[in-house]
Amino acid sequence: MMIVMKSKPVKQKTVGRKEITHERIVEVAARAIRRSGYDGTGVADIMKEAGLTHGGFYAHFASREALLAEAADRAGAETVGLSERIAASVPPGQALPAMIRAYLSMAHFEGIETGCAIAALGSEMPRQAPEVRRASTRRIKEMIDVVARELPGWGTPAGHEEALTIVASIVGTMIMARAVDDPKLSESFLEAARKKLAPSAL
Repeated sequence: MMIVMKSKPVKQKTVGRKEITHERIVEVAARAIRRSGYDGTGVADIMKEAGLTHGGFYAHFASREALLAEAADRAGAETVGLSERIAASVPPGQALPAMIRAYLSMAHFEGIETGCAIAALGSEMPRQAPEVRRASTRRIKEMIDVVARELPGWGTPAGHEEALTIVASIVGTMIMARAVDDPKLSESFLEAARKKLAPSAL
């Protein structure tokens, strides 16, 4: 005979209007910093894009830097999350080439607003407030770890070094591809890096 145990209902945490609004502001800011850069992203513009008044900003954030730190964290988390989903969607052994191809794709090249925050904002990071740099650094380390887990030398100093090299290479390639005003040269940067770093894709 099977006995059915009645469990107590689990109390779900309700998300209030303030939390929802806060999330919307951070989401808008995470896109804005990648699109316009840290210096080109103003509080008034973010609030307007989020459909809110400028005056409500300080109900959610202590300062502009606090918002930028959360936006940097959100943008970095999106990149890490996408890489993890790509790795989980392919057979074992194909995760790293798949991540590299996705990163060095034309879709990512064109999608700066939703793409990797490091490639979009790397040159601006040294001049940002400590909390912004801290958030970015944490996500960069996570990205390195995602790559390292797919390497044969995972857990070794050599594996970590290889992961550092791969991340630096793909980020640098994307920065160079976006920096030039020659579409053919942009494509050449991406294609050359794909050939070098993910030869199985060809």
